[in-house]
Amino acid sequence: MTRLLSRFMNDQSGATAIEYGLIAALISVVCITIMTSVGTNLKAKFTSVSNALQ
Repeated sequence: MTRLLSRFMNDQSGATAIEYGLIAALISVVCITIMTSVGTNLKAKFTSVSNALQ
């Protein structure tokens, strides 16, 4: 029983999966933030160009 508990405590495979999940979530949040900012700026630029052409 102690050997099984010892193996369970030393198993790092779950921690690695959680780390990869956290990294993927962080990258997703950064991408969404950047794309939202770029989209807002691009919309403002197109509105400016549209107004200038009228």
